[in-house]
Amino acid sequence: MRRLGLTLIATAAAVTLSGCGKPSTSSPSASSSSGQAAAPAAAPLSDAEKKAIQATYPAPYNTADLENGAAKFALCSSCHTLSEGGPVMTGPNLWHILGEKTGVREGYKFSDPMKAAGFTWDTTHLDTWITDPKAMIPGTKMTFAGLKDPKDRTDVIAYLMVQTGYKP
Repeated sequence: MRRLGLTLIATAAAVTLSGCGKPSTSSPSASSSSGQAAAPAAAPLSDAEKKAIQATYPAPYNTADLENGAAKFALCSSCHTLSEGGPVMTGPNLWHILGEKTGVREGYKFSDPMKAAGFTWDTTHLDTWITDPKAMIPGTKMTFAGLKDPKDRTDVIAYLMVQTGYKP
């Protein structure tokens, strides 16, 4: 009975996360927005490798809960991918987003307010953004309501850092 319940929960989560009508993962044969084949998926990192990478990050990201970050990022995965060469979906691929200027991600058509924002993504901006995107940049196309819990935001940012190859 417990196994059936877990299966139903997993199925419901998968259906919910497919809300944008696009796949949330890419295959090695998937095409990128530029028409070229996306890079093959890298081998997943082991938990030990993730922890070693995370340990190089500044506080509080060096001790954040990556499992909680992954669970909370599931809310984002219906619109965003994290893998190098991953597809653009309803939202842009987020590989190496930290350190990039707003509104310039190749292959994605940003709103005029996002293009005009003019800052570089860092953990402070990202924390403010995922708290309430529409409050931070009125007129953004992003429909996400935000994460109100500061711990959840820290965990998501740490997860994003690890998954997207961020190097401090």
